[in-house]
Amino acid sequence: MSNNVYTYKYPHPAVATDSVVFGYDGKNLHVLLIERGIEPFKGSWALPGGFLKMNETVEEGARRELEEETNIKDIYLEQFHVFSAVDRDPRERILSVSFLALVRKSDYNVIAGDDAAKAEWFGIDKLPDLAFDHKEIIDMAIEKLQQILRYKPIAFKLLDKKFIMSELQKLYEIINGTEYDRRNFQKKMIATGLLNDEGLCGIPMQCRAPQMFSFNEEKYNELIENKENRKYPFDF
Repeated sequence: MSNNVYTYKYPHPAVATDSVVFGYDGKNLHVLLIERGIEPFKGSWALPGGFLKMNETVEEGARRELEEETNIKDIYLEQFHVFSAVDRDPRERILSVSFLALVRKSDYNVIAGDDAAKAEWFGIDKLPDLAFDHKEIIDMAIEKLQQILRYKPIAFKLLDKKFIMSELQKLYEIINGTEYDRRNFQKKMIATGLLNDEGLCGIPMQCRAPQMFSFNEEKYNELIENKENRKYPFDF
């Protein structure tokens, strides 16, 4: 019997991870990209990621590669798809287990490292030509993000603890790529029962309806535990 525990008589693909990190700056949504410092596609922009090691899970591999190439760590990554087109990588048969995250840009100091020559944020509507099938990965990540936005309160993590309704509406519009009627948006959001009214915003000339709000995370968690929440509480 062979001592090589990894010997396997059938051909098998390599496994890599790619992470789509969306960053919000209060005005626009961006995607974090790295400029590849090695072949293939040296000098091209791509998603941070790389090959999985034998002793780590895909989650651990995604976190390691993200930190090595961009200096971003300690963020929540959600797996959303495995990309497996036979010809997606010119080197060999490689599967990409892809993750997404949504963060506030100002919370992270991006620094390129490892085999990444550069690491920069790009607006989702101003992406450069990308290596491999990474444009397809980003497109699917946007669709997944829009789906998550319907049933999880992820948008509130990107705003200040207290916010005005127009700030929340703008964020929803940017992620979903559509515009909402101001009154209808406010009515539906308040109808979730998950917002606290924090009173006046203190900027009379900028706030025609100057209420400030905060997200009631405690109530949301209670609804989740009691299974009382609607399937899509934030669906607009």
